[in-house]
Amino acid sequence: MLGADLVRQLCSGAGVVAGPAEALTLVFDLIVSGWVLQHSAWLHRGMTRISEGSGVQDSASRPPVGAAATLSPIEVKQRGPSQIAMSALPQLGNQRALATIDLSAITHNVQLLKARTKSLLMAVVKADGYGHGAVQTARAALAGGADWLGVALPSEAIVLRDAGIDAPVLAWLWAPAEDIDAALRVGVALAVSTLAQLDRVVGSASRLGVSQPPEIHLKLDTGLGRNGSSRSEWVTLCRAVAKAEKLGHIRVSGIMSHLAGAEIVDDPSVAEQTEAFIGGVAAAREAGLKPTLMHLANSAATLLHPNTHFDLVRCGIAVYGLDPTESYTTPRVSVGSAEGLRPAMTLRAQVVLAKRVAVGHGVSYGLTFRTPKDTGLALVPLGYADGIPRAASGSVSVAIDGVLYPVVGRIAMDQMVVDVGDAVVMAGDEVVVFGNGKSDKAEPTAKDWAVAAGTIDYEIVTRISSRVPRDYLAEDPR
Repeated sequence: MLGADLVRQLCSGAGVVAGPAEALTLVFDLIVSGWVLQHSAWLHRGMTRISEGSGVQDSASRPPVGAAATLSPIEVKQRGPSQIAMSALPQLGNQRALATIDLSAITHNVQLLKARTKSLLMAVVKADGYGHGAVQTARAALAGGADWLGVALPSEAIVLRDAGIDAPVLAWLWAPAEDIDAALRVGVALAVSTLAQLDRVVGSASRLGVSQPPEIHLKLDTGLGRNGSSRSEWVTLCRAVAKAEKLGHIRVSGIMSHLAGAEIVDDPSVAEQTEAFIGGVAAAREAGLKPTLMHLANSAATLLHPNTHFDLVRCGIAVYGLDPTESYTTPRVSVGSAEGLRPAMTLRAQVVLAKRVAVGHGVSYGLTFRTPKDTGLALVPLGYADGIPRAASGSVSVAIDGVLYPVVGRIAMDQMVVDVGDAVVMAGDEVVVFGNGKSDKAEPTAKDWAVAAGTIDYEIVTRISSRVPRDYLAEDPR
C-alpha cells in the first residue's frame, strides 16, 4: 500500500527503526487529501521528533547541520549545540521578532569602565538607551556604580524621573523655544553654551520659583565644531554666568566638552582638544567660577586616554558592550571575553516562510539577485522599518541553527530574504540577526552589520525601532 510504503521510506530515511502508532495514524489520515505527498519533508521531521521522544532514533545516521552534502527533500533538519547555547534566551513564541537585552551585561560593562578610571562615571542613556531602553539600562548602569546619567534631550531626562530614578541627570541639547520648565522642576541639570541659553534658564527658574537654583554645566567647543561656546565668546559667557551665580539664580557645577577622535590612539586632535579644555577651565576660574566636575572623556577616551578623565567620564556605547576602539586599533578591551565588554543586545526573528526555487529566480525589489542554482529561500520579517539597514543588502549574513546564511536581494521595509541553499529550514525556525558573539556557533554581530552597511555599530543597535519588542534579562543566559 502507498501509505505503508511511504511510512517505511520516511522512517528508513530518518534512521527510525520503528515508529509509534500515532505516526502511522497521522500518515493515513493525511493521505486522503494528498497532503502528505506535498509535505513529506515536514512529516519526516515530525516523525523524527516523535521517534526522538521514544528513544528509537539512530543519531549516527544524521548528517551534521551545514554539511556540504546535498540534503534530500525528506531529510530531517538537525539542531546542533547552538540550540542548547541559545535555549536560555526567551522563546520567540508568537513574536515575529525580539530584541533581548542582557541587563547584567550593562552592569558588568559599567563596573569594568569604573575600574579603568579614578573619576566619577556618567552612563549615557540618550536615544532610549542607544535602543536598549533608557529606564532599564539606567537602572542597570546605576547598579554597576554609575554616578551620573546623561541624556541629550530634557524630555529624555523627564522619562527617567517619571520612572522614579532620582540619580543626577544631565541633558545637553535643547532648542531655543523648547520647554525646559519640567526638567528644571525635577532637578535635571542642563548644559549651557550661549548667553541666550543662560537667560532661558534664569528666566525659567525665576518663573517656577524652584527651591534650589538650577544646576548647569557650561559647554565649550574645543574643536568638534558642534554644540558648545566658541572660544572667542567663552570668557564673556563665563563672566555672565559668574554674575548670575553670585545673584543666586543658578549653580555652576560642571564644565564639559566633547572629543572628535578619541577612538584613534594617535590622533593629534585629542591632545589639542585637551589643551583647549584645560585653558577653558582656567579662564572660567579666572571669571570667578568654581566648578567641581570637569568632563571631556567619552567611551573611547575612557579606554585609551587617561589624561582626559578629569573629574568625570561620560560613557555611552561602551556601556552597551560595543568597543569604540575596535575599528582603529587592537582593542584595549577584548569584546566578548570574560574580562572585556559584553554586548547587551541580541536580535532574533522567526522564519515566516520557506520555499524551494529554481535556478535564475529573482529575489526582492529590482531583482538585483538571481539564484545561481536551485536553492531554498527563507523569509525573515524584519526590514528597514524595524531598523535593519537597507544599505547592508547582499553584504551580510544571519544565523539559523548556528550556520551563517547570506541575506540576498534588497532589504525591504518589513522583510528580507535569506538563501539557505539545500538546508531544510522551515517557518517558525529561529534566526539570529545579530548576537553578542559569545556563542560557540557562528552568529553575526552588530559590528558585522555595521561593516556591511558602511556605518558604525552604534547606529545598528540604536536604530532598532519600537516595532521590535524588547525583552530584558537580569542575568547573562550564556
